[in-house]
Amino acid sequence: MELLSSWCYDGSLPESYVMPPERRPGKLIVPFGKSIPVIDLECHDRNETIQQIMKAGEEYGFFQVINHGVSVDLMDETMNVAEEFHAMPGLDKERECSKDPNGSCKLYTSSYAYPREDFHYWRDVVTHPCHPLEECIQFWPEKPTRYRKVVAAYLVELRKLSCKILELICEGLGLSTGYLSSHLIELPKIMINHYPPCPEPSLTLGLSKHRDPSIITILLQGRIQGLQVFKDGQWIGVEPLPHAFVVNIGYLLQIISNGKLEGAEHRVVTNSRDARTTISYFVYPSDQSLIEPAKALVNACNPAIHKAFKFVDFFTAFVLKPHNTARPHTLNC
Repeated sequence: MELLSSWCYDGSLPESYVMPPERRPGKLIVPFGKSIPVIDLECHDRNETIQQIMKAGEEYGFFQVINHGVSVDLMDETMNVAEEFHAMPGLDKERECSKDPNGSCKLYTSSYAYPREDFHYWRDVVTHPCHPLEECIQFWPEKPTRYRKVVAAYLVELRKLSCKILELICEGLGLSTGYLSSHLIELPKIMINHYPPCPEPSLTLGLSKHRDPSIITILLQGRIQGLQVFKDGQWIGVEPLPHAFVVNIGYLLQIISNGKLEGAEHRVVTNSRDARTTISYFVYPSDQSLIEPAKALVNACNPAIHKAFKFVDFFTAFVLKPHNTARPHTLNC
């Protein structure tokens, strides 16, 4: 398995990346979803903020947040470090991601299931745990030289932001504000995706239609368009807004909310001109956490729509299954 960023292209798309016609992206450029809410987290009316989040979670499963408390300088510096990492030679990247004998820091192309895929996705990935910080950081890349310092500072802020958003969601659902804390947000992970310029974007995807297997995902998507959401039978683009975060409702939160919130289906398209780097913060539970509809949301009129399951069993199932054949909610890792 060779990283995309290490290849020397001859100007054509390798056969293993050419998707069957029914899986190809179709329209690469789609209208921006102007109605995807942009929510100001410094709004002084907390109830209004909660209502906006709930409406977005019910209708789209997606929203963007501004005035979120993470400094512009830190966001820019983190994106710069992410781009510098993916610009390093392949052997250096592999060396930096092999410090933990347990393999907690992973570097791969397409997906975990690369050897078993029918076709591959046009992306390189580095991912690693975020918490507890003092235990995880020793296995992170040390190059670029400021990677650990910058990413650690960023993740402290993202943990605060995720807790703030989840408190608002809990209030909107009528749950105690701490319902989604502790074991349900215990093991977040960061994923830095890199999508190099693609010679034939109409024939492949960075990622196909899927739901995230998380509680929520917070995305720093940079300046380049590529993220699309499936809504009312068509694809709409999520506009890259400077220094905003994209928040999407994960499949686990759809279950916990007993279907009140929608786990958003989305995909990533490529382009032939610009490399695109994104940074995802996945809010994951601890392995032994029991995922089930919140009991306060279940009654005779609203029976539980899912049976309880352990997160580790769910996560193992989608990691081991190739993206190309998995159900939508078992795709992104």
